[in-house]
Amino acid sequence: MKPASGHAGASGAPHWKTDGRGQVAALLAQQWDLLVIGGGITGAGILLEASRRGLRALLVEQRDFAWGTSSRSSKLVHGGLRYLKEGQFALTRESVHERDALLRDAPGLVEPLGFAFGDYAGRKPGRRAFLLGLAIYDRMAGQRARHYFGAQEFLAMAPHIRTEGLQGGICYQDARTDDARLVMRVLQEAQSHGGVAVNYCAVQSLLRDGAAGAANVAAGVRGALVRCAVSGARHEVRARLVVNATGAWADRLHDKPAARLRPLRGSHLVLPAWRLPLAQAISLMHPHDGRPVFAFPWEGVTIVGTTDVDHRSDLQQEAAITQEETDYLMAALHDQFPTLAVTEADVLATYAGVRPVIDTGKADPSKEARDHVLWQQDGLLTVTGGKLTTFRAIALDVLRHAAQQLPHWQADLGPHAIFASPASPWPAAGAARPWQLPPGQARRLQGRYGAQAEALVAAAQEGELEEIPGTETLWAQLRWAARHESVQHLEDLMLRRSRLGIQLANGGAALLGRIRAICQPELGWDDQRWAAEEAAYLALCRSNYSLPKARA
Repeated sequence: MKPASGHAGASGAPHWKTDGRGQVAALLAQQWDLLVIGGGITGAGILLEASRRGLRALLVEQRDFAWGTSSRSSKLVHGGLRYLKEGQFALTRESVHERDALLRDAPGLVEPLGFAFGDYAGRKPGRRAFLLGLAIYDRMAGQRARHYFGAQEFLAMAPHIRTEGLQGGICYQDARTDDARLVMRVLQEAQSHGGVAVNYCAVQSLLRDGAAGAANVAAGVRGALVRCAVSGARHEVRARLVVNATGAWADRLHDKPAARLRPLRGSHLVLPAWRLPLAQAISLMHPHDGRPVFAFPWEGVTIVGTTDVDHRSDLQQEAAITQEETDYLMAALHDQFPTLAVTEADVLATYAGVRPVIDTGKADPSKEARDHVLWQQDGLLTVTGGKLTTFRAIALDVLRHAAQQLPHWQADLGPHAIFASPASPWPAAGAARPWQLPPGQARRLQGRYGAQAEALVAAAQEGELEEIPGTETLWAQLRWAARHESVQHLEDLMLRRSRLGIQLANGGAALLGRIRAICQPELGWDDQRWAAEEAAYLALCRSNYSLPKARA
């Protein structure tokens, strides 16, 4: 089995370019070893690990890449310290190892983040229990560090926090990322190995050969009927094995849903960095129910989260924060940062994602396990659950199951470096170059675009290597996304290829004029199409990325 040829290049797969959508029909008509349904981090990871091991692998996504949970997570790459309290030692160990691998393999995209937790008299968890958990955490990571600091020393590291009852504080390290850009980087890497990923291509039904329910690959699912939302055309996609990696949507592909999932909504507030200035994450236990809540600096803003409630709305509709969740997060802010007097008027944006958590019947949603599970039903291999951090481990587990149904395929299923490093560092030390990037941007671009980073900079026009005010995003990233990253709608550009929609007030409406000047020619949209896209995008920002009171 050899990777599909002719689909990857220095600037991405041809079908990701603005004029490349016409190639989709020919791609879908090919015979594939593996069809992955779902374009979040789980599906992207499976595509990468399968492609680099010689399988002809295709991924289809009904909406945009990372549209669901994988662009609306808490942006943290963490070992799951709180899972130790629930006895989930194996999950924590795996998460710690995968966190460290991402920090090693994806600098500039996954970066260390300090966490500070105030030790208040009478509040749980107590100092001794927390430090015991951190000792286990350190042992799993193979490191040792000082964690406890006296009150005055801790206040120097975590200013603005409540001082009443403060006895000291605990500090530890985890990591943060841009979750949607992590998905895009994984898909880009998969394409370099011959993998193919197509967005806005929805599975309408599964194709079956032989008797339903047969346990071998000679029967059961042999592909899918998909509809391209861009062209409206339907295509039969044939594959030796089909993997359902649709996360919270996994049950929808089964004739008889297994009722294994408990969709949980996690909602967040986004504030300007100047309004809630933090040098590291502040973690706390909510004063009402003792759940962990955090606030941390991210991409020029401060994110506050998260809730953990049952999501009972239609999964085909985008999730949005409720007033109850808003009040819950604001109460946490008022308790932890009383002198800052943050109000809802300070909130730039909100976002909410639905986690694919396995239902074990616990009354408290936060006590449900975050492990992933796999099951085979009527020839369809389904994977769901898990965490952003552990996507590589999940993908390798899927391939171990796949190997049993692909008897002529043999591969080393041990972990590889998540991203291949370029042949030489970019930019080369001391190299003369006709451009100047803001501090830290070379590392940031390298992390997000890998081998494509230099081409992105070279494609920039005058003034496009400047940062967009209020963010760390370059104008040039918008041009690159419009030209090379399968942008089909304005929301793709503003909410996932960039994160301007949650970093700027009103979804960045004030900048849409300049964004239009850069991106409309690249996208090939006429004025009518741009106007329609802009109206739809701004309506989406009001309905799903704003405070509930702003939606009326």
